Amino acid sequence: MAERQKTVLITGANRGIGFAIAKTLVQQGGFQLLLAARHQKDAEEAVALLGSGIALRLDLTDPLLLEQKALQIERQYGPVDVLINNAAMLHSTEVQHTHAEDLLQSLSVNTVAPFMLCKVFGHLMKQRGYGRIVNVSSSWGSFAEGLEGPACYAISKAALNAVTVSCAREFMPEVKVNAACPGWVRTRMGGEAADLSPEQGAETPVWLATLGDDGPTGAFFRNKTQIDW
Repeated sequence: MAERQKTVLITGANRGIGFAIAKTLVQQGGFQLLLAARHQKDAEEAVALLGSGIALRLDLTDPLLLEQKALQIERQYGPVDVLINNAAMLHSTEVQHTHAEDLLQSLSVNTVAPFMLCKVFGHLMKQRGYGRIVNVSSSWGSFAEGLEGPACYAISKAALNAVTVSCAREFMPEVKVNAACPGWVRTRMGGEAADLSPEQGAETPVWLATLGDDGPTGAFFRNKTQIDW
């Protein structure tokens, strides 16, 4: 009897690194992809471009609804084996020009929403005995590298790193939860001057999403190499 295809849910899958992750997994084969975007039309366009996957509307700006939505996804599409929390927002202001609503919005999308998805899917993965969760973070959220990003982004990504460690501890050993820094990537967020293509930025998240049983958990990686928090 053939092994069931692993189901991978990718947030922010309609463009940039998220779309490149999806494209790489399609090329590798053996996965059912759930491509999530804030707007259904964007998700459907990504599915059409890939010629594969299922389009989902997933609005991370209201994380209070995500627990119910996550359970609905499991009921409708079957067990989610791999979660890639890729979607993010960037407010590029310095501390003195940052408004409270900017920080709240950044934390909602970049931290609270991934946490809620980790909570629901991670618990179900652990019950089933297998799971991989990848939180797409940034060195701008690294204390070791000085939290050099704009305030809202740096703070929310540092908090996402804390989510990674906390969830890894709770869901181990069945579920591996890691954070990935894709590097400076040519996306709408990264800009045209960035060093890396989206496909290059996708390499570490894809590697973490497909780790074997002996792979790491609760760690932070760039270029498939562990870095400090």
